[in-house]
Amino acid sequence: MKSNSKLRFGLPKGSLQDATIEKMAKAGFNIQVSSRSYIPYVDDDELEVRLIRAQEISRYVELGYLDCGITGHDWIMENSSSVHEVGEFLFSKATRQPARWVLAVPEESKIRSVKDLQGKRIATEVVHLTRQYLKKNRVKADVEFSWGATEVKAHELVDAIVEITETGSSLRANNLRIVDTLLVSTPRLIANKKAWKDSWKREKLETLALLLRGALEAEAKVGLKMNIAEKNLRKLLDELPALRNPTISNLSLKGWVAVETIIDEHIVRELIPQLKAAGAEGIIEYPLNKVVY
Repeated sequence: MKSNSKLRFGLPKGSLQDATIEKMAKAGFNIQVSSRSYIPYVDDDELEVRLIRAQEISRYVELGYLDCGITGHDWIMENSSSVHEVGEFLFSKATRQPARWVLAVPEESKIRSVKDLQGKRIATEVVHLTRQYLKKNRVKADVEFSWGATEVKAHELVDAIVEITETGSSLRANNLRIVDTLLVSTPRLIANKKAWKDSWKREKLETLALLLRGALEAEAKVGLKMNIAEKNLRKLLDELPALRNPTISNLSLKGWVAVETIIDEHIVRELIPQLKAAGAEGIIEYPLNKVVY
């Protein structure tokens, strides 16, 4: 480590804050946020963490006020920021689905496509993205910045909105219909281009990305351990392709082996009865903290 080397790291304040801090903790970086300070504590002397609105992080990274940060692909595009993308990380505040910026209108609206927006008024937080979308489709419409409560405006103040959604449930609850998707967005770890050329900062960033990716991989997987008679092992592996590349070790009991593997969590409920039927005993399922390939 260089003497007094620090990586200035921007984390998104707001809707992505809790999810990001949770993922960072699983990656091995414990961050504690105080309500009285935008400078959180982190148990790594080589990191200086700042809580910044996701909308602004890419600008501060581009300008070099931050070496790196986590923010949505949408805000990088909205700000037209020139940054180095270290990695994409599929997590969100509510689900593991990507967020979508969608064009939405009231259910009773006659607007059925982007072409019907000619001469209309649209409210959104992503003004630049929306104008680029209209330009691409050769449609002229007024786009105004929305400070919030955008769904409500669609019924009385504007003809359409461009809003972010994961499941679409909030839009449906407000009697809004999705017309089109402008952009699919996932969180990205980004770096200032000059910082990325610094060998120490780059190595620190690559390590952080490796651990974060490992923590996210582990969320959808579990470990499985079991014992089985050696004579049944080949049948077990042939019939259950989900047990790919298992670790097999001898037990003290002659003629028996232990099998250990990592599988997708969603198939465990179907797999365990099959393992039992194939002769497996002492089946143990356990959670994982990180999976690094």
